[in-house]
Amino acid sequence: MRTNLDRRHFLGLAGLGAGAAALAACGGPSTAGTADAVDTATIDFSGVKPAASIDFWTNHPGKSQDVEKAIIEKFHAKFPDIKVNLVTAGANYEEIAQKFQTSQAAKTGLPGLVVLSDVWWFRYYSNGSIIPIDGLVKQLDIKIDDFQKSLVDDYKYEDKQWALPYGRSTPLFYYNKDHFKAAGLPDRAPATWQEFAEWAPKLKATSGAQYAYIYPALAGYAGWTLQNNLWGWGGSWSKDWDITCDSPQSVAALQWAQDSIYKDGWAGVSSKEAADDFAAGITSSTISSTGSLLGVLKAAKFNVGVGFLPGGPEAPSGVCPTGGAGLGIPSGISKEEQLAAATFLKFMTEPENTAAFSAATGYMPTRLSADMSAVLAATPQIKTAMDQLAATKVQDNARVFLPGADQEMAKSAAKILTQQGDVQATMNELKKTLEGIYTKDVKPKLEA
Repeated sequence: MRTNLDRRHFLGLAGLGAGAAALAACGGPSTAGTADAVDTATIDFSGVKPAASIDFWTNHPGKSQDVEKAIIEKFHAKFPDIKVNLVTAGANYEEIAQKFQTSQAAKTGLPGLVVLSDVWWFRYYSNGSIIPIDGLVKQLDIKIDDFQKSLVDDYKYEDKQWALPYGRSTPLFYYNKDHFKAAGLPDRAPATWQEFAEWAPKLKATSGAQYAYIYPALAGYAGWTLQNNLWGWGGSWSKDWDITCDSPQSVAALQWAQDSIYKDGWAGVSSKEAADDFAAGITSSTISSTGSLLGVLKAAKFNVGVGFLPGGPEAPSGVCPTGGAGLGIPSGISKEEQLAAATFLKFMTEPENTAAFSAATGYMPTRLSADMSAVLAATPQIKTAMDQLAATKVQDNARVFLPGADQEMAKSAAKILTQQGDVQATMNELKKTLEGIYTKDVKPKLEA
């Protein structure tokens, strides 16, 4: 399954991920093109006047509706001739994708600016649904060099910029400090899952919680968070374009996870949202996005600790993916609307506003010059996520570039973790499914 296109050429990225909101396991948009391909060489905004009104489609990642409203009010004060209408376009990234696909097909009702997750943006590009923003970046003097490089590079392809980072995150290890103290454990996240396995019986015996650890809901981003386990054991969903979910290392990682539930009895699986289960005291620890941090701190009636994701027997560190979403501009709207959208995009991602967004949600600041001193003073846990950026790893191609793969991974994880299905057989079947997606939906585009 190899092509001559390596990952750096394919995306030029340094880290991908997914968003904070738990997703329903829906299919997302089709990969068939619904818009004419964008002739990127002819986009010229000289002499164009911004439109008087645009819609901003968002799912309010990290419960960010209030801060989004506040930023829009500030924008209106500075740019009174451009009205931005805040539109709740879905409860999660998948719902936005469905709505965006429908509007693209109908060629009507498109937004000026749309939230797009890293799992979906390449499909928007390949369908001709979004424009490169390089010309707008130059015209509006957007300081690309001031963005976190690993985050802004997520949205590059063929030396063009297709979006800017917005709500960006890493998964964090959340733990109940009170439970850890009662169990006589160190006040920190475990260095490895093997270390946590030694701690778990003590937590189960002393905490009064149902679980020592709870796995994130499988209908959400199982493919995202389980990479931590796979990588720690030396496994992966894929190596470049070779599907490796059935490798001995990958199977061993998932067998360990299954054993923690059924054999060892100290772990469970969240039915809806692991962060909520943790805040409610159902479990002593979990993994969840930084986008859940503010909500957890507000809801929890105990002392909350956060730390880097644990390593495994083969890779004790560097086993954390980044995640989150960016902001893109549709191709099927007028240049006037595109320029207005870019004007708002620039404002939305200014250092002051990215700091405000981080303060309200727990997402990482996307700008290097963002003054985070007040944010970190109020919520020092955010610094853990910022520090963990240096220990992140590029996600597996299979998880972020194969359309619908995340849902297939979630189905397989459910068989293993909630139905005690045979791990090797389940991964063998998943490999066939992922290879089929690659052959049908991705390989033809890579070789075009």
